[in-house]
Amino acid sequence: MSKVTVVGAGNVGATCANVLAFKEIADEVVMLDVKEGVAEGKAMDMNQTAQLLGFDTRIKGETNDYAATAGSDVVVITSGLPRKPGMTREELIGVNAGIVKSVAESILKYSPKAILVIVSNPMDPMAYLTAKVTGLPKNQVIGMGGALDSSRFKYYLSQALGVNPNDVEGFVIGGHGDTTMFPVTRLATYKGIPVSELLDKETLDKVVADTMVGGATLTGLLGTSAWYAPGAAAASVVESIVHDQKKVVPCSVLLEGEYGHSDILIGVPVVLGKNGWEKIIDLKLNAEEKAKFDASAAAVHKTNDILRESKLI
Repeated sequence: MSKVTVVGAGNVGATCANVLAFKEIADEVVMLDVKEGVAEGKAMDMNQTAQLLGFDTRIKGETNDYAATAGSDVVVITSGLPRKPGMTREELIGVNAGIVKSVAESILKYSPKAILVIVSNPMDPMAYLTAKVTGLPKNQVIGMGGALDSSRFKYYLSQALGVNPNDVEGFVIGGHGDTTMFPVTRLATYKGIPVSELLDKETLDKVVADTMVGGATLTGLLGTSAWYAPGAAAASVVESIVHDQKKVVPCSVLLEGEYGHSDILIGVPVVLGKNGWEKIIDLKLNAEEKAKFDASAAAVHKTNDILRESKLI
């Protein structure tokens, strides 16, 4: 029996829970929210689709009752304010840090062995905060940003190529930010063929630029953060963990010398399995790529410093 909790029943959290249920990734999904009735109502709405969609997952909604989350294998934390148009992920740090810290501590009272998947923005610092305040083994704290960014990268590549996105492979590493993420075009492929052989530099540069502002583009269109792809990305991370799939997915994890950095959670490809993240994959970056990754890491370190200056860690 597998149990997954999603904290925050807003757009992203509810979408994640819905995907978890529809794909029967877990036997039980619990949604938790601070706003009275929201998680309960969305859970009821989803449960009423079970016979229409043919899934058996049990979905339960609760208002701020962490006891209902007891025994969770994986907990997805989406709590916090979403971005508004013109707002950077970093500008959310002061507001969301206190929320994420409280949620993580409350969850671990009832599920001390749970693997925590952080979605709340700014995601890399929130994952770093979670790792620091909980003291969990490093494999139990995962920031999901790279999974989302890579999905967007593959979407834009598929659009440029005019092909099915399921036939495209590509990684986005580095920080989960509009200026810090790093799509690795050299290693991106279509059916095993390097995309650099199929697209000219100008087109590839546009794909990279579109990927990096992918979230901001949607925020501008929607008036708030996107939710379908972020929710599905979080669910895909959970799926690889719960089903021990050993998928290689870029996620924000603690580096201890890998890629030349330490004391930072930042996006790199990892193997995801029943123990959380189980192995970091070394992409053997060339000098130019290493410089971009280093610049991204420096920006994430700078944002983490805000947590220290604010005495949040």
